Amino acid sequence: MRQTWHSADMAETCPPLLLRQFLVWIAAQPRTYGETMDAWRTSCPRLAVWEEAAGEELVALGAAAGRQAECAVTLTPRGAAVLRDGA
Repeated sequence: MRQTWHSADMAETCPPLLLRQFLVWIAAQPRTYGETMDAWRTSCPRLAVWEEAAGEELVALGAAAGRQAECAVTLTPRGAAVLRDGA
């Protein structure tokens, strides 16, 4: 069973460093889904930072007319709170 970080545990634990780095990267400037997948692709299931961030509702994929690769990836209010609060 894969262990994941849950924001409900924020008072006791911080998100993994890689997840935090991913959120900082997303927050730094506008990113597309294609750019995100190119930059954060991994073949290791233990480093599936996209799945972790999306599953924890820390990032959102916007709608775009056209290809999915052109959709915007943004922090959710929950993701922004993780960065802001230093959790």
